[in-house]
Amino acid sequence: MFRWLLVLLCLISSPAEAQLAPRENAIRPELVAEGPAMPGAEVDLAIVMHTKPGWHGYWLNPGDAGLPMRIEWRLPDGASVGPLRYPVPDRLLVAGIVNYVYKRDHAILTRLKVPAGATGVLPLRASAQWLACTDEICVPERGEFALNLPIAPGEAGNRARFDEWRRALPRPLSTPARFAVKGERIEIAIPLPASVAVVEPYLFPAEDGPIDYSAPQSFRRSGNLLIAEVKRRRGVPESLSGVLAMDGGRGLEFRAGPGPVPAGGTPVGNLGLQAILLAVLGALAGGVLLNAMPCVFPILALKGLHLARSGGDERAARRDALAYAAGAMAGTGALGTLLLAIRAGGSAAGWAFQLQDPRTILLLLLLAVAITLNLLRSFELPVLGGEHSPGGSFGTGALAAFVATPCAGPFLGAALGTALLLPIYGSVVVFVALGMGLAIPFLLIAFVPALRSRLPRSGPWMARFQRILAIPMAATAAGCLWLLFRLGGTDALLVGIGGTIGLVVLLIAVGIRQRQGVPIGWAALALGLALAGGAAALIPPTRGAVARVPLGTETWSEARVERYRSEGRPLFVYFTADWCLSCKANEATAIERADTRDAFSRAGVKVLVGDWTNGDPAITRFLEQRGRAAVPLYLWYAPGAAEPEELPQILTQSMLITRALRAGR
Repeated sequence: MFRWLLVLLCLISSPAEAQLAPRENAIRPELVAEGPAMPGAEVDLAIVMHTKPGWHGYWLNPGDAGLPMRIEWRLPDGASVGPLRYPVPDRLLVAGIVNYVYKRDHAILTRLKVPAGATGVLPLRASAQWLACTDEICVPERGEFALNLPIAPGEAGNRARFDEWRRALPRPLSTPARFAVKGERIEIAIPLPASVAVVEPYLFPAEDGPIDYSAPQSFRRSGNLLIAEVKRRRGVPESLSGVLAMDGGRGLEFRAGPGPVPAGGTPVGNLGLQAILLAVLGALAGGVLLNAMPCVFPILALKGLHLARSGGDERAARRDALAYAAGAMAGTGALGTLLLAIRAGGSAAGWAFQLQDPRTILLLLLLAVAITLNLLRSFELPVLGGEHSPGGSFGTGALAAFVATPCAGPFLGAALGTALLLPIYGSVVVFVALGMGLAIPFLLIAFVPALRSRLPRSGPWMARFQRILAIPMAATAAGCLWLLFRLGGTDALLVGIGGTIGLVVLLIAVGIRQRQGVPIGWAALALGLALAGGAAALIPPTRGAVARVPLGTETWSEARVERYRSEGRPLFVYFTADWCLSCKANEATAIERADTRDAFSRAGVKVLVGDWTNGDPAITRFLEQRGRAAVPLYLWYAPGAAEPEELPQILTQSMLITRALRAGR
């Protein structure tokens, strides 16, 4: 009713509008191809809807009111386009009316079939009509879009843009859903592994009619099914289809036929506080255990100094620990907030995103060099070593959070994956809790006298201890140089070496002036920041690290996994990154060992590696589907098993060899 009333109003307004001066469309379409095409092949097209702020367009089912876009294609003979593929929509509630809309720029994808005899340029033309609305008015709009598609071999020049647009599409479920009509309710059982975390789902029906849009929806989990309960509006449908929207803009496209829907299950949705509490507890536990993970090795020097200082004056120890904790919480909170902002902009980013940019690695390199020289007493800058002042301790805590959290330890992977699905306030609380967990050991030492009394007192030995602890920090600098080369190539490596030499000369000169009694600390800091900024500006555009595939393994892809599973092969899949020290430790001690390789070879185990060093969006999407936001992730696919077994994040050889022996029987 609302929809046809809106259509009538739009038709009435059209003649009056035609007598006015032409107006600029609030939504402007643009036709884009992923790349050139070959005769007889297919190429993806995108209709990009550029939307002015304050306006919105509509999904294929607009809801209670609105109109979907209609297109009339004018294509050369033999050419054809497939169905339109829409991104996951938003909900808009106005005066009790529920609309399914897009409030910002979005792309609707389709696939073009190129004629077998096409040559030269293929002219593509189309006319479209759509409805553009604000919260107060609606205006019917129309427009033409055209594209001259070259027929020639070549790379897909728009692949990065299309990857982003494809990420916004709902992913089709291969297993059909089932629905049952029970009085005034329709229950829809959607297959979804229990391991996939869902906090606030919503079901967008593709068909207009059976489902009441404005009625509340409820969800429950029953094994590997997510069951939606919606209010029936009219009729008994023969089939249902739509999109299950999940947290973070993700969606699953489903088709459902009549069938049994199990009763009971665990309620889902409206559990924000419970989900936040569980994620916070996981982040606290994960932060505490992170102190024992290989990820923290690069900052052993800083942690060692804090432990040593905690054995001194009680008031100073507590002040130092509180400042350190505040810095750690501020650091993880800031990283988490930045990650949420990047993801809100449409990029597929995960935890440790900061280590996928060569400019960030360069800054870490220079920071590690500065800390190494500070520990060697080449110069004095308390903020780096966290010495003698709450400001220094705060800086050290923030640095610890920045450097020590790229890998996911026990409890941490699931907590961070859940954090990315929560409302913004819940996500930030979880990230801050991670920093608190990281600092808990130092808080315990500072506030529990029995623990603090067991630490050695401050003394001359600390100077020698600092020099010894400069070794792992220097090793960190060397690791940053290697990672800089992996991410940015030779040019980035040369910039890193040049910046390191310049910083060493600067800081040694600063140390000489300091020993002469010249106060130069802030000037040195300003010069160092200028040097770091200049070096970062010289880093060439990232080329992305080439994925590493150890001998005897293959590059991971979902298609390759499905192929080997269909052949009945046992599979071991692991996701790693060059900057993840936990990953490298597991590879050295459990995966890349002769005994493990022999056991895998005898059992016919295929090993697939997903290298996430450069933030591969396909891996990011897969991690999100598993409810994860970081690496490492280890999966064992036993022949015939419906779902893979997720292995612990600290591996042993026996875990892998035992599973290989079982698979080989």
